[in-house]
Amino acid sequence: MIESSPWRFRARASLIHLGASAAIAAAAAALVFWLWYPWPYSVLAGGVGLFVLITSVDVVMGPLITLVVFDPRKPRRELARDLAIVIALQLCALGYGLHIMFGARPVVLAIEGERFRVVRAIDVVRDELPQAPGDLGRLSVTGPILVGTEAPTTADEQFEAIQRAMAGADLGMRPKFWRPWNPVGRREALGYGKPLDALRQRYADRGVEFDAAVARTGRPAQQLRYLPLLSTHGDWIVLLDAGSGDVVGFAPFDAY
Repeated sequence: MIESSPWRFRARASLIHLGASAAIAAAAAALVFWLWYPWPYSVLAGGVGLFVLITSVDVVMGPLITLVVFDPRKPRRELARDLAIVIALQLCALGYGLHIMFGARPVVLAIEGERFRVVRAIDVVRDELPQAPGDLGRLSVTGPILVGTEAPTTADEQFEAIQRAMAGADLGMRPKFWRPWNPVGRREALGYGKPLDALRQRYADRGVEFDAAVARTGRPAQQLRYLPLLSTHGDWIVLLDAGSGDVVGFAPFDAY
């Protein structure tokens, strides 16, 4: 039977491998999208695209290699060795991919004056972490922490901040300027926040989507303000409660 139809056994082994790979990918998805990249950061920090790229290659290539190397006519020890090598390579590839995603995870949602910015772990100026206040010196592994930023005060600090910003390190990426999210940050956000009416008219052709974003906050549009939100994978808006200054929602609209 084995001599006459080895490909049937190969196909069966490949399908079993595919099912196991899909289960592992599902577990990895839970880790990535529940802890590292909660919505909307799965979009704003590119988590969805990166995860699909990593897991699709990993999930497909492992079973395909099994389809090639699995031969029931091989000695059992040789067959076990071949499959162990395939699985080890597949797990290493997945582990490396998850390592990349961990390094690129969003860690801070920082207000920078009249805008917010999503900051990834790879964007943070690491040598300034010891200067961050309190627990902000430890980068989050459970989604971004909301922080305020304190603008430099001395002429030397201002000049240095401009130079670093021109090199790509804005205030939100620099832990020495981070501050805990508190009433000061809320007042700053509300001071720059704008009513939704003009933006709603600007995106009149996307009214259903706009209204759905407002509805998710659980507040009427009149009780909301917005600020631009900058990220590496698209510009959105942050929705603020007009009374408290708390961040209550997000929406995929460019405010500029």
